Amino acid sequence: MVAAALAFATRGRLLEATIIITLCALFDVLDGTVARRSNKSSTFGAFLDSTLDRVADGALLGGLAVFYAINPRHSNMVMVVVCLAGLIGAYLTSYIRARAEALGLDAKVGMVQRPERIVLLSAPQAFFGLVFNGVVLGLIVVFLTITAWITVVQRMVFVYQQTNARADAPPLPLTTEKSFWLRRRRPTGTRP
Repeated sequence: MVAAALAFATRGRLLEATIIITLCALFDVLDGTVARRSNKSSTFGAFLDSTLDRVADGALLGGLAVFYAINPRHSNMVMVVVCLAGLIGAYLTSYIRARAEALGLDAKVGMVQRPERIVLLSAPQAFFGLVFNGVVLGLIVVFLTITAWITVVQRMVFVYQQTNARADAPPLPLTTEKSFWLRRRRPTGTRP
């Protein structure tokens, strides 16, 4: 679905791309809920969901960058750079949170989370498309890029403050238990 949305977006058919992205976002919200309610959630499922979220983020903002790069009517190199900066900001936002969680911290601080980013990119496009010569879309992308980087700074400051507050505390214990993937590995040189 993400590839289809990317194909539509790069050709300037934002309404179709928006409908597909909205469906993807709906399924993204529902899959975790369904897994939890049916008692079929798993650590790998959560990992896979998070990984696919990054794919969707990359396709969405990357697709907009390609749109601004190749669309003859809306070609704008400044917006290509803004989309790429937004993509990096979105990835850093997620990375900082994941890394903080690995350190035992909960870094859910920040201005705009992923659901808000998806809604801001999809809902206005469903209603307005490229009205006003694409200014609405451009303003939304600029807003999301700025707020992504503000969130990056907020999360970095939060982690810095939390780690400095624990500077006198003993370090967090490292787990000695092998991960699922390492437990499944056979010793070198053995065959079934």
